[in-house]
Amino acid sequence: MPKKTASPKTLGATGGAPRINIGISDKDRAAIAQGLSRLLADTYTLYLTTHNFHWNVTGPMFNTLHAMFMEQYTELWNAVDPIAERIRALGHHAPGSYAAFGKLASLADAPEDPPSALEMVRILVEGHEGVARTAREMFPAAEKASDEPTADLLTQRLTVHEQTAWMLRSLLEE
Repeated sequence: MPKKTASPKTLGATGGAPRINIGISDKDRAAIAQGLSRLLADTYTLYLTTHNFHWNVTGPMFNTLHAMFMEQYTELWNAVDPIAERIRALGHHAPGSYAAFGKLASLADAPEDPPSALEMVRILVEGHEGVARTAREMFPAAEKASDEPTADLLTQRLTVHEQTAWMLRSLLEE
């Protein structure tokens, strides 16, 4: 009995792996992956800034902020993998170098000289709000493509970033 082979239309460029056929066009998958790459870069940049502030915070709020920043950078560290894996599931390579992140990120890098504790909090508020904006900007592309997994990921990230920004902002109120 002859072996069944895949038709040329279903084979990938290498001839071995089938092309991605998940009901999202190549163009839409590329646009979503590009947006997710920006989200990944912003998330990683905010992770590095938060970890930096954890190491370098000083002053009367040291214990509180040191512990809070550790909780926040741990959450951010755990967020980068699902974002990168969604990019891969869409058939694209996830960026993973400082150079790539620097080109893609909308957030500024952490200041070289550690700022005051309250300035760290301000910078992190702005960072979380920036990542929330990046995630929110992606919704039209995900919705247009009926990409529910990406929309779900974006919703989860928005919830975390908006809540974290609110909690940090409350430390700055008089």
